[in-house]
Amino acid sequence: MLTYPEPDPVLFTIGTLKIHWYGFMYLASLTGGWMLARWRARRNSSLGWKPGDLDDLLFYVALGVVAGARLGYILFYDFSNLLDDPLRILRIWEGGMSFHGGLLGVILAVWLYARKHDRPLFSITDFIAPLVPIGLFAGRIANFINAELWGGPTDLPIGMQVRCSLSANTQALCERVGTSADGLMSLPVHASQLYEAALEGAVLFLILWFYSAKPRPLMAVSGLFLVGYGVFRFAIEFIRMPDAHIEYLAGEWFTMGMLLTLPMIAVGLLMLALAYRRRDEHAAVS
Repeated sequence: MLTYPEPDPVLFTIGTLKIHWYGFMYLASLTGGWMLARWRARRNSSLGWKPGDLDDLLFYVALGVVAGARLGYILFYDFSNLLDDPLRILRIWEGGMSFHGGLLGVILAVWLYARKHDRPLFSITDFIAPLVPIGLFAGRIANFINAELWGGPTDLPIGMQVRCSLSANTQALCERVGTSADGLMSLPVHASQLYEAALEGAVLFLILWFYSAKPRPLMAVSGLFLVGYGVFRFAIEFIRMPDAHIEYLAGEWFTMGMLLTLPMIAVGLLMLALAYRRRDEHAAVS
């Protein structure tokens, strides 16, 4: 069995200011995505992106992902606490960000950008979709550092022994699986954050990057992103423990993550079908 290394969630401190890994990962992923976008735009001038355009797009995306991820978490996972403490929505440093909310925030931000710059919406989403897994990878690594979003108990060699006192998430999980005499969970658990980092981050990035390296029908790259993320996230949800205050929505396996992911898969498949149908129709007319 593996032992959780208990990294410090605080990256470094400047006076009384604490820079957390979670915030740093957001900054690093946005910066990395922006740099990769500029590189790709230079390599393929036919895409019509100028450096100034990408700088402006980064601003829109950053606002959309942060605001959307926070609002999404509060609305989807923590709405009852918001009613008791409305200012909670502003305390991002306490944790609580939702990918599905961040996705909706980015879609809204990109739509506003598309209107301002008179660009087709899906031409923008197709361009940035291969870059999104960079943020997903960084975010899941931050979840691991913060000792949150663990999977369920396992007897596999990759199971991880975790101390109960590390976070509210580990404390809640210990209440379910039990606590050993030395303060560890009584059973090793899946490091589902690392599984998600591998699948939603590294694997999805490679799929989208190589798929989008060749010209594809409009909407196809965006549709493949939705399907790819949705399938990977749905699969991981089978071993990832649900939030303690939500539990399972149905039976002993259906989670909020699954509920929010199913529409992504459906919309992604529809977008892929429409993209290739329109391409074939266009080719037939031509």
